[in-house]
Amino acid sequence: MTSPTDRKYTKTHEWVSIDGDVATIGVTDFAQSELGDITYLELPEVGDAIAFNQAFGIVESVKAANDIFSPIDGEVVERNEHALATPETINQSPYDQAWLVRVKLDNLQQVETLMAAEDYDAFAKSTAH
Repeated sequence: MTSPTDRKYTKTHEWVSIDGDVATIGVTDFAQSELGDITYLELPEVGDAIAFNQAFGIVESVKAANDIFSPIDGEVVERNEHALATPETINQSPYDQAWLVRVKLDNLQQVETLMAAEDYDAFAKSTAH
């Protein structure tokens, strides 16, 4: 699987796309495939602050529960209620319908520390089970 090139990636398998001063965050296709069938999702409320490298949510599957880590600092301005109601959407559409939160960025420069798609794909391949 080749990751979309219009976003940046973390070593904890989150993606982020930027539109002005708003970041959309989700989990990668690699992450959802490693997790298996996703059964539960927990996300912060609108207005909550999230912080770089800190857990802001939980994704549970039939295999395990994992924290979701923030690639940036900011304030949640929207969360994906559809994904909360139907967490299996993450398995079906990790890059489109299953975005998790939209965040007003505190520091756009944090995005520059994240991996480009080709670097992430190489990293994910090296960590595959």
